[in-house]
Amino acid sequence: MKKEKIYVTKTFMPPFEEYVEEIRDLWDSSWITNMGAKHAELEEALKSVLGVPAVSLMSNGHMALELCLAAMHLEGEVITTPFTFASTTHAIARNNLTPVFCDIRPDDFTMDASKIEDLITDRTCAILPVHVYGNVCDVDAIDKIAKAHGLKVIYDAAHAFGVKVGDRGIGSFGDASIFSFHATKVFHTVEGGAVCYSSPELGQKLYELKNFGIMDETTITGIGANAKMSEFHAAMGLVNLRYHNANVKRRQAIYNTYTEHLRGISGLRIPEDTKKPLTQENLPGLRTPSDTAGPLTQKNYAYYPVVIEKTLFGADRDEVAKRLAAENIYVRKYFYPLTSDYQCYRELLPHVDTPVADHIAASVITLPLSPSMEIEDAVRICELIKTCRR
Repeated sequence: MKKEKIYVTKTFMPPFEEYVEEIRDLWDSSWITNMGAKHAELEEALKSVLGVPAVSLMSNGHMALELCLAAMHLEGEVITTPFTFASTTHAIARNNLTPVFCDIRPDDFTMDASKIEDLITDRTCAILPVHVYGNVCDVDAIDKIAKAHGLKVIYDAAHAFGVKVGDRGIGSFGDASIFSFHATKVFHTVEGGAVCYSSPELGQKLYELKNFGIMDETTITGIGANAKMSEFHAAMGLVNLRYHNANVKRRQAIYNTYTEHLRGISGLRIPEDTKKPLTQENLPGLRTPSDTAGPLTQKNYAYYPVVIEKTLFGADRDEVAKRLAAENIYVRKYFYPLTSDYQCYRELLPHVDTPVADHIAASVITLPLSPSMEIEDAVRICELIKTCRR
């Protein structure tokens, strides 16, 4: 008999009674949206948790990014990565900006900062990197490039809630950073998101944009959207914050179990192997990862990506995914396809060579990982993967 289905993510649900208690006073106030007490309380809590000077809550992570770009009044081209979720690229295009795709690093799958300057033109207005799987971009190099060319930097930190570089929160880098609080994330508000920023002017513009441009009963300063987070969503966030540290520790236990059982298998590149050079046989002509040590990064264990090199492992990632699915275990080809390969962008934008991103997108799977997952299930998944080796 097949065991219960295991999906790549599973939403954390706090104790029902605790959430009910958190929303009880909403029945007394009847203030359930339009930036009430829960909204204000969560913004203040997140400033402390994320180590940022200011937070603007949004209805979801996509609106956080789309309105952040709109608030900066950008025009022209935005250098970004094709190895990301659709939202990143869509937010650029929906602001009538042109995405320009930069290849990624082979070690951590973030934007390759060494390739950015070759993509800068007189139309470039910003750089939009992504902290993929919670892996931190080369923030120092990107900052130097941006300052040298007078460009804005907006980080997509949807995967990176709670991540720190040294003692600095990941949301404090760049001109702004956005987070997603979708139900599948390490921290969630069911649906939700936020922009972290330092400029009061940007904060004011974000407030206007997420509230129809309304400043008071008779004053509308611009054409805005409706991207406010409700009190019920903010309440879920307040409850979930109480469990965040424990959830990360549980995720770390699953993460470490995968590493223990998959380490050293030829043809499998796991997160702990990111400092090992890639073979020229698999990726000819690509540079090897840098071994330069930087500030210690505090992880959030959001994802466990495995790159499967068929020439060494014997099976490709599709075969591995099929084998696991036969046992009711569902991994994800995350991210595949590249956003640059979406039909809507292939028809609009010139082709850009991104050989590393192409290879990783064709070879990577993310394994199931959630705080409710059992250690023995992680071990079983590893053993099933090993049976695919030829």
